[in-house]
Amino acid sequence: MTNLSDRVDAAVQSALADKRIVGAVISVMKDGQLAHRRAYGMADREAGAAMKEDAIFRLASISKPIVTAAAMKMIELKQLSLQAAVTDWLPDFKPKLPDGSAPTITLHHLLSHTSGLSYDFMQPETGPYPRLRVSAGADQPGLTMEEQLRRATEAGLTFPPGAAWLYSIATDVLGAVMAKAAGSTLEQVVEKHVTGPMHMADTAFHVTDKARLVQPYSNIATPPARVEEGFKQPFVPGLAPISTSLARAFDTTSYQAGGSGMLGKADDVNRFLDAIRAGGAPILSETSARTMMSNQIGPLRVMFDPTGSTAFGYGGSILLDPAKSGSLTSPGSWQWGGVWGHSWFVDPVRKITVLNLTNTMLEGMTGQLVRDVQAAAVA
Repeated sequence: MTNLSDRVDAAVQSALADKRIVGAVISVMKDGQLAHRRAYGMADREAGAAMKEDAIFRLASISKPIVTAAAMKMIELKQLSLQAAVTDWLPDFKPKLPDGSAPTITLHHLLSHTSGLSYDFMQPETGPYPRLRVSAGADQPGLTMEEQLRRATEAGLTFPPGAAWLYSIATDVLGAVMAKAAGSTLEQVVEKHVTGPMHMADTAFHVTDKARLVQPYSNIATPPARVEEGFKQPFVPGLAPISTSLARAFDTTSYQAGGSGMLGKADDVNRFLDAIRAGGAPILSETSARTMMSNQIGPLRVMFDPTGSTAFGYGGSILLDPAKSGSLTSPGSWQWGGVWGHSWFVDPVRKITVLNLTNTMLEGMTGQLVRDVQAAAVA
C-alpha cells in the first residue's frame, strides 16, 4: 500500500508528464501536523529554474479566506458588524438595480457573494463590468480603489442583495470597508489580525522576495504557454476572459484587492487554512471559524457546481452532498481555488487540509490534477 506522499507524487508527476502543469508546491496537513510538502517541476521553465518549496505565488482568490478571516476578527472586536450597511463606511457606494433603486448591501452580502455585484468575467464582453473596466483585481496596475468603486457603482447590481449567489468583487469592496473602519490600509489590517499572528511572513499584497516569485503559465496550449503581460485567460464559455497583469504584483499604487491581490507561499497559506479547520486559534474564536466553514447562503447554491450540491460559507464554498457532486471529500468540506492555478480544501471529518499551488492556469484550479490530488489525500 502506498503512503500519502507516494500517492501525491504520482498525481503530480502524471500532470507534469502530460504537460498539464509546469510546476507546483503541494502541501497536506493531517490533524494539525504537516504530512506532505514538496515542490515539483519548474518555477520558470525558460530560465531553467526549478520549483522550490518556499516559492511565492500570486494567490488570486486564495486571498479571499485570508481577508475574510481578518474581517471576522474585526467583527469579533465589534469594529464591524455582519448586518451593517456598506454605506456606513463607503457612503458613495450605491450601485443601482435596473429599476433605478439602490438597495442596502450589508457586510454579510459581501462575505457570502450574495450582494448583486459581479466580476467582469461573469458577464458577456458587452456587459457593464467589462465595458466599464471594473477590475477583478488581477490586472490594470495603478488602478486606485476610489476609481474601482466608482466604476462598480456605475456598473450597477445584477440582482437585489440576498436574492442569488454570484461570484464577484465583493471581497474587494469588503477590503475597502475594513481599511476605512481601521483607519489604515487593508494590508496593515490583514497583517495585524492574520498574517502577523500566524507568522505568514511571505503572504502580503506586495512581493516580499522577487527572486522567489514563480512565472505563470496557461494550459491554453500543450505544453502550457508562458503568460506575458496583459494575458487574457478564457474561463466561462460565452463570457469575458479573465484579464491579468504580471506587473500588478510590483505596483504598490494598485488598490489592494481583497479578493485576489495577495501573494504568498504554500507553508504560510496551508497553516492558515488548517488553523481555521482546527477552531481558529490563534487568530479567531471557534465561533468565527465555524461560521466561515458553514453554509451562509441558505437554499441558494454556488453556480459553478451544476449538481446543486455546493453552498457558500465565508471565504470558500461548502460541499453539502459529495456523492452527488462527484467529490471524494466529506460533507461540510470547505474549499475554493485561484485562477493563477490553485486549489484547496479542508475536510473537517478527516481533519485534513490540502493546498495545491501551481503556476499553471486553469489546470491547477479546475483540472484533473485537482481531482487526482484530492483522491491521493483522502485515500
